[in-house]
Amino acid sequence: MPLPQKIGFIGTGAITDAMVRGLLAEPATVSQVMLSSRNAEISAKLAADFPAVLVSSDNQAIVDGCDTVVLAVRPQIAEAVIRPLQFRDGQKVISVIAATGRPTLSDWIGADVSLTQAIPLPFVCRRKGVTAVYPPDRETAEIFNVLGSAVECDTREEYDLLAAASALMATYFGIMHRATEWLAENGLPEEKGQAYLAPLFAGLSETALLADKEVDFIEMSREFATKGGLNEQVFRDFEENGGSRSIMLALDRVLARIRG
Repeated sequence: MPLPQKIGFIGTGAITDAMVRGLLAEPATVSQVMLSSRNAEISAKLAADFPAVLVSSDNQAIVDGCDTVVLAVRPQIAEAVIRPLQFRDGQKVISVIAATGRPTLSDWIGADVSLTQAIPLPFVCRRKGVTAVYPPDRETAEIFNVLGSAVECDTREEYDLLAAASALMATYFGIMHRATEWLAENGLPEEKGQAYLAPLFAGLSETALLADKEVDFIEMSREFATKGGLNEQVFRDFEENGGSRSIMLALDRVLARIRG
């Protein structure tokens, strides 16, 4: 299925920036992108970098000019931005607004649009993102498959769970930061710690991506933990000192927040 050739974005934050850069990176996959000028710095930079970007100060003009519209405003201001807009029945609308359900969005939109939700991550700018999509929708999945890969969720419960899991990103970098701090405190220059840890974690992620689908993560953990070795010791200490429990509790709390 061909991608829509003209996509509009209401909101110009970091995720819009990443999506536009991914869509228009060579070879470009859409012919034109319309952006709102809410964030003047981001919209101006995108327009300077890509001739296919058209910036508009009028959100309604974006809705009128595009068959596919991405809603990418902060949840705190979403209703005030969306409710005044006049959408067309049958128009394609993709919401990337966090913690805002489809019934609420449909009420604000006030038209019989084709509405999907998605959770794009910053890596879509390099076409390396994995994006949860709900409900399953071929056209939306095609867009995010160009930007990496799409995971289509059959239920809102599945979508919410992936949204919660995506909240682990800061923790991932936090672990790298704490390890870098520990290395520095013990005499290794910070830049050397970063130079070592970044490819180490990248290699682990690549191993997980390339692994047989029937092999689960705990099996991989055991493969990297020689009996009586250092990796086994660290994971055991992590478990015994509440590391795993802390992660589970944090995920429980963020899921409760997502579900309102």
